[in-house]
Amino acid sequence: MREIYKKPEALKDNITHYCPGCGHGIVHRLIAEVIDELKIREQVIGVAPVGCAVLAYNYFNFDVAEAAHGRTPAVATGIKRALPDNIVFSYQGDGDLAAIGTAEIVHAANRSENISVFFVNNTVYGMTGGQMAPTTLEGQKTLTTPSGREKKTTGSPIKVCELLSVLEGARYLYRGALSTPSNILKVKKAIKDSFQIQITKKGFSLVEIISPCPTYWGLTPLESLQYIDNNLLKVFALGEIKNTVR
Repeated sequence: MREIYKKPEALKDNITHYCPGCGHGIVHRLIAEVIDELKIREQVIGVAPVGCAVLAYNYFNFDVAEAAHGRTPAVATGIKRALPDNIVFSYQGDGDLAAIGTAEIVHAANRSENISVFFVNNTVYGMTGGQMAPTTLEGQKTLTTPSGREKKTTGSPIKVCELLSVLEGARYLYRGALSTPSNILKVKKAIKDSFQIQITKKGFSLVEIISPCPTYWGLTPLESLQYIDNNLLKVFALGEIKNTVR
């Protein structure tokens, strides 16, 4: 019998703690598949955030460090500078990267640190109970915006890729989504491109991944995928936002 599916070597055989329909498990697998395909598992070091993926080290079968909330790019920078031959990536959510860690990601990109950043954007704080995040849509209901986010009082959702695109040091910025099989395959390619940019020492890259959060969106897993296509992608355009390494 021809084997068409197997667990990536870069993933451990552990039961996930993520909610049903959460996108983190998909992103973990995509990263692991790419690492296996590039044959870099013994060189990779990940940096986990504070947030729903705080336990990412339980799932990846390679070295993973833990960072304080928002400081993931700074820790990744230190590891990469100390161990320049290793492949270093940070894994972050929207609260970690776009709120408490805004300065960290801006300056890492501006310096063009030779790291890969994988940014999972589900427009809400997950681990702390579903509060409004910097990327929450206008009108979106959360624990702290029960009537919907109001632009007048809380501003518009931050578009991280577009924000970083004005920085010369940001070499590659891509936004994908987990809403369809086709979009998932595009995210995988972007993750591989990001690692290859780092391997060839071309500087800072970030892949933003629009991901479902059924629990705090108050939707079923299927409805969450439809919500991405019908709502989030009207605000967060997919595709390459910047690429200066072609």
